[in-house]
Formats: sequence, C-alpha cells, structure tokens
Amino acid sequence: MNLKGHQRAVPEPTLRRLPVYHHMLRQCLDGGMETVSCSQIADELHYDPTQIRKDLAVTGIKGRPKVGYDLAELVDAVETFLGWNSTRKAFLAGAGHLGSALVGYGRFNRYGLEIVAAFDRDPARIGRKVHDREVLPITKLPNLARRMHVLIGIITVPAPAAQEVADLMVQGGIRAIWNFAPTRIEAPDDVIVQNEDLYATLGVLLQRLNTTLREG
Repeated sequence: MNLKGHQRAVPEPTLRRLPVYHHMLRQCLDGGMETVSCSQIADELHYDPTQIRKDLAVTGIKGRPKVGYDLAELVDAVETFLGWNSTRKAFLAGAGHLGSALVGYGRFNRYGLEIVAAFDRDPARIGRKVHDREVLPITKLPNLARRMHVLIGIITVPAPAAQEVADLMVQGGIRAIWNFAPTRIEAPDDVIVQNEDLYATLGVLLQRLNTTLREG
C-alpha cells in the first residue's frame, strides 16, 4: 500500500487494526456490555493487550484502572478518529462490474463514505443508471468535483486509464484517491493514495491454499 500525506503520524498497522477493534466492540455494545478492557479485547482477537492499549490511545480516550473503557465512549472515540461519524462525498470513475458493485454497497454510508456520482468514458455506459446514479462523462469530473467540494475519488478503471483518471481527479481538487486499478498511480505529495491490489491479495490466498493442500 502507498500512503501519501500525513495521518497524525499514526503507524499504518494501527490504522488497520482500529476497524478490527471497532467491529468487535460494536458487537459487544449491541450485546449489552457497558465496559471492556484491553485484556478482554486481546482474548477475543488474539492480539497483544499492550499493543491494543497503544492503538486505542491514538483516539485520545483513556481507560480506568481495573475497569477498562466505557464501551459506548470507546466506540464513539474510534468512529470519530476514523472519520466514520461524519460523511464525506466521493466520486467513482469506472462504472464496470467492480465500480457498479462499490456504488451499490450501502454500508459505505455507515463508515463515512457516500459515492454521489459515477463517471466513465465508454459511450455505452454514459447516461445509464447505476444504483440510481446516472453515469456521467469522465471529462465532467474535475469541474463537478470543484463545484461540489468532493475530496475523495475512487478509481475502478482498467490499468492503462488509471493515471489519466487520477490526473483528472487531482485537477478537480480531490485530495484522497482509493485506487482499485491493477497499477500504481502517481499523485502530488499532498494527495493521499490508497492502492488496493486485488490481484496480489488473490495471489497470496491461492498460494496459501495450494501450500495447505500439498501439506495435507
């Protein structure tokens, strides 16, 4: 993964673990629990309790000795830190199968992301509806991004088109790009780039499966 920019100098592994904690904590809260300790979280997730304490500290919350954390306050602290309790608008470029699936994934709204428009360069897709959103020409993206103050862009186009799309997003003032294209993109230092390499992840999965089958 490539992250550009600064995120309060918080280590990336911590940022990746916080959503894991949140999922478990939300289940505990829904189950009626009122407090939770790092040891309880560690027992459930098989993490080191000292690391958990350090990770949670970045949210600014403090636990109480022998009591732990107020569960509702902890969940709120994690959500606030991750930006999940305030929604950001996003543009998506590439209204193919993957892009359409992301547009239709309603749970993004729960985690602070609303895909408000989809764009494409294929005349066969432009003007069609994808989950109640009309697909717009990619050339309109920069101007609309500035007019609507959209700061997040999602790229789901084929690899050869990814850099051109990223450049259009930067022209439109987009400050964070979530890239699902199977290639790395370049952007100015003040633009955050998150690359999701699905092929690499699939390769790891299949290799581990093959190793397990051979050993079994």
